[in-house]
Amino acid sequence: MPPRRRSVLLSKLVIENQGSPQREILDELRRVILDGAVPPGTAIPLGEVAELFGVSHIPVRESLKTLIGEGLVDHRANLGYTVAQLTSAELREIYIVRETLETAALSAAAEQATAEDRAEIAGIHARMEDAIRDDDPVAYHRLSREFHLALTRPSRMYRLLHMLESAWNMTEPVQPMVHVARGDRATLHSDHQAMLDAFLANDVARLLAASEHHHKRLNTVIATLPTDTGLLAAEDISLRK
Repeated sequence: MPPRRRSVLLSKLVIENQGSPQREILDELRRVILDGAVPPGTAIPLGEVAELFGVSHIPVRESLKTLIGEGLVDHRANLGYTVAQLTSAELREIYIVRETLETAALSAAAEQATAEDRAEIAGIHARMEDAIRDDDPVAYHRLSREFHLALTRPSRMYRLLHMLESAWNMTEPVQPMVHVARGDRATLHSDHQAMLDAFLANDVARLLAASEHHHKRLNTVIATLPTDTGLLAAEDISLRK
């Protein structure tokens, strides 16, 4: 049997202090996963992570349990802990959840946004323009998340916003905007422009229409993600056990 390959996750962890408290371990594991630094299905070796942090297995195991609850980590018998891997159906389902939550917040967000809120959203959109021009899919993916969350934040609907961010987090290991075609990113960005224009004009009806159009197109694009590269899990649940 060939030697087991060292998990790429280990090289991405930043350990500032040996003997880190459990909260720091949790935050660092979550950061690495949400940054897209490790792909879905990446092994998270409990013992080696504990050794890196200079702690026992207990705080690492507790951190991983929390991340399982957040949908960021999977645990299966004989396979141990891995970065969560969604099926294409699960990915589409989470996008529906994201759309529903975002739509519920947009009207209040547009009506309650301050000048500072509007300036922040416009600034993020300008950086998205740069990412499109430079063909930087990693930056565009990150900024797309920032843009959508910034659009909803002025609603001040904090429980809803927490659920929306949690739903976004569950799709982050996939890094969808990194893997879609360049032309699709540009088309989706034109939708963002329409949403921004409506938001800045405080035209709620136009904003909701632009958002609905964007999410329909986004769902179509997401359906084109490859299912045979390891990015997404097998649809047959029995194959995932």
